[in-house]
Amino acid sequence: MSDYAVVNPATGETGASYPIFTAEQVENAVAAAKAAHDGWSRSSTVAERAALVRRVAELHRERREELADLIVREMGKPLEQALGEVDFSADIYEFYADNAEAITADRPVAGLLGEGTAVMRPSSLGVLLGIMPWNFPYYQVARFAGPNLVNGNTILLKHAPQCPESAAAIHQIHLDAGFPEGAYQDVRFTNEQSAEVIADPRVAGVSVTGSERAGAAVAEVAGRNLKKVVLELGGSDPFYLFSTNDMDAVVEAAVSARLGNNGQACNAAKRFIVQEDLYEEFLDKLTEAFAGIKPSDPAQGDTFLGPLSSTAATERLAEQVSRAVAQGAKVAIGGGHEGNFFEATILTDIDSENDAYREELFGPVASVYKASSEEEALKIGNDSPFGLGSYLWTTDQEQAARVADKIEAGMVYVNLVDADSPELPFGGIKRSGTGRELGLIGANEFVNHKLIRSDKW
Repeated sequence: MSDYAVVNPATGETGASYPIFTAEQVENAVAAAKAAHDGWSRSSTVAERAALVRRVAELHRERREELADLIVREMGKPLEQALGEVDFSADIYEFYADNAEAITADRPVAGLLGEGTAVMRPSSLGVLLGIMPWNFPYYQVARFAGPNLVNGNTILLKHAPQCPESAAAIHQIHLDAGFPEGAYQDVRFTNEQSAEVIADPRVAGVSVTGSERAGAAVAEVAGRNLKKVVLELGGSDPFYLFSTNDMDAVVEAAVSARLGNNGQACNAAKRFIVQEDLYEEFLDKLTEAFAGIKPSDPAQGDTFLGPLSSTAATERLAEQVSRAVAQGAKVAIGGGHEGNFFEATILTDIDSENDAYREELFGPVASVYKASSEEEALKIGNDSPFGLGSYLWTTDQEQAARVADKIEAGMVYVNLVDADSPELPFGGIKRSGTGRELGLIGANEFVNHKLIRSDKW
């Protein structure tokens, strides 16, 4: 792996580069994190830690323009969406500060047999390694760091190599908020160094958001060393359309769910499975909507669709689309790119023998399927190696409940998109990963659920 570096995907301009850590720096980082856990974590109160996390939220809001500009340059996120990500990240930190007492409180064991009491007491595990992706540079960190710092864990944060400046900005925010040295650290590790750190007995667990390949590699090392691991990996979320009283609203939601973040979200709607009596109308309107969206400069405030994150990402998506067409898919619109600016694209006629049927297309490419029945729609939707999120559109409340129960995914959103919120758990099943982030349940992943049983009080 080369140095961490900023390469603006919109212009191709290479900015500053930052060296990978030396072996000595790796050791110093782990040692500092362990010392912070043994000292600051064990001596600080929940209220004190919550106050620091609240200050992190405030600093995100105070520096929102500066933070947003960084990720526009690093990974091409449109400016308004970048500002929104900073704001949402602040909301997440604030949520965990507000709920710190509830997160860390003793939980009585119900139905205790015999006299006395029994409680489960959440306590910190120790040093955690977070391996984070480039597509949401602040949000992904917030949902990992916020709850774990409240719990008293200390954080080594390995960000994506193309996001060194936003990673450094987050590190500085934690220092400026008052966290001691070692409590939160931005670290620039190679994959090999990360494996060594996971194996280190001073490190208690690892959380990864990224590709299936990255998750499998990390899980293998973590398992070999008996470390707790949380994985948030890929997704190819289905968007089911069974009935609607407002097709224009459904299409507007579909556009947002597919093209937000330049189509580069693990929980984006990627496969649109439409009841056959609505298929032509939906496809026509979605095609018309995509035709009106042109990729443009992400630094402009009115840009909705910017570039893909890198040349490698563009080449990979172009190859997938080309291969899908060679295997029988049809392009309803788009399919081309200029530099890293990939056109809003719709593929149809994808059969189960096509690679695109089960692959994740990470970019502004929608796959549209026709289903003759509820059963066929579910068969198409569930016939996937992924199981992250899903979207369900129907005017029939009973159908909504019935279908939601049969969808093989960690999340189901009924008649709405873009409804993520700090209190809602996020995560999936199958090859989309294990564990949950966000919500109160997300704060329970890296804690020791310690049983304390007393016989008299």
